[in-house]
Amino acid sequence: MTSQNSDTRIRENEREEVLAKAAAAKKVAPEVAQLGTGVKNQILLAAAEALIERSAEIIKANEEDIASGRANGLEESLIDRLSLDNDRIEGIAYGLRQVAGLTDPVGEVLRGHVMENGIQMRQIRVPLGVMGMVYEARPNVTVDAFGLALKSGNVALLRGSSTAVHSNTVLVGILQDVVARFDLPRETVQLLPCETRDSVQDLITARGLVDVVIPRGGAGLINAVVMGATVPTIETGTGNCHFYIDAEGDLDSAIAMLINGKTRRCSVCNATETALIDAALPDADKLKIVQALQEAGVTIHGRVAELEAFGATDVIEATETDWDSEYLSFDIAVAVVDGVDAAIDHIEKYSTHHTEAIATSNVFTAQRFADRVDAAAVMINASTAFTDGEQYGMGAEIGISTQKLHARGPMALPELTSTKWILQGTGQTRP
Repeated sequence: MTSQNSDTRIRENEREEVLAKAAAAKKVAPEVAQLGTGVKNQILLAAAEALIERSAEIIKANEEDIASGRANGLEESLIDRLSLDNDRIEGIAYGLRQVAGLTDPVGEVLRGHVMENGIQMRQIRVPLGVMGMVYEARPNVTVDAFGLALKSGNVALLRGSSTAVHSNTVLVGILQDVVARFDLPRETVQLLPCETRDSVQDLITARGLVDVVIPRGGAGLINAVVMGATVPTIETGTGNCHFYIDAEGDLDSAIAMLINGKTRRCSVCNATETALIDAALPDADKLKIVQALQEAGVTIHGRVAELEAFGATDVIEATETDWDSEYLSFDIAVAVVDGVDAAIDHIEKYSTHHTEAIATSNVFTAQRFADRVDAAAVMINASTAFTDGEQYGMGAEIGISTQKLHARGPMALPELTSTKWILQGTGQTRP
């Protein structure tokens, strides 16, 4: 068999597997949608325990992925996203327990009334159905997606990246073992093949089998899914998050929030990627901000002449790309702007509409920033790191939506449901 024929056969097998798994998911979706809250919570708690009990197995598989990633030149920021240890597995299990403790959205009555003719009408939350997830080297998403999908009555079709294939295979196997113990089909959660990128296209065009697809990852992945899908998508966004330090504010507090947003975990989408400094600040204060970042190990990208004017050194000359970059590393773009309006203009030009923050003690400046900045989250005197489903009290999140339809911001249980109207009459007919 020639190499071309072999590649063609791999491609055909992959497509057949995606469609077969999607069909199986569609078949079991009605059963999962009817699960009671108590059963769903028992499954989630059992899954949390199983992950802890089988952590050695998970870590061993994860080590294979890390070794393969390093051998293939995977960036350290992605290695960090990929890595699992006992503490991170404990955190993933804790996320499942949190979801178990949250209110079940399915069946919630959103509104209703009695029509003049006596028909009782109400709008209730219902599961979306078959939920496809496309994501990169973050095996924790595998478990988060399962937990949120199950609690909201959905079936999960997971297409992780090849960089996490060993970790994801073990994780999904554990989750399938757990649902089987509760007499649910193993197809309640499935891992799709990732030998080629074409399997993503198979998933996002499986109209009639898949009800919604949610991409989570870098801009390239998200754009490819949104532009190529025939299945409805909920767009999660990249995070070019800005932190503006106003002249009217507590400088030490502002620096602490900036450093936290940049360095707490630089590989996540709520990390601060650009610092905007009010030109009205004294030069000594501007320098203090830059030096604090550098002392924390952060590399500064900016207009060298602008930053050197107040004494900054070791600055990398910024290109246009730097202003709209999601670095996901210990790098940050720094610019001096002429007050809050200039900061807002800069953000509008380069923002991915994820999270934008301001440090100021002027309530009018804070309100102007909050009113004019277009983002899923606006932080006033708080780190960008707080854009997180768990921090919002939602438990594990499926991602941060930066679109404006259906869901925006951290996406948790309510965002993974749709609605339907139920009208109950006593034989009424319409004239």
